[in-house]
Amino acid sequence: MKASELRAKDVAALEKEVNDLLKAHFGQRMQKATQQLTNTTVLGQTRRDIARAKTILAEKKGAAK
Repeated sequence: MKASELRAKDVAALEKEVNDLLKAHFGQRMQKATQQLTNTTVLGQTRRDIARAKTILAEKKGAAK
């Protein structure tokens, strides 16, 4: 997900996005552990998406204060 797409969302939508990404990352980790995940690069991509969303969420929360 691009940062510009995340910046267009409000705080509540960003929090939901972070939760969804965390759940997806957990599922991918379980698939990797059971050797069902064939493309392991999605783990890194999801981890970076989580970091990107959390960074923008922190920026928005800081600007709201």
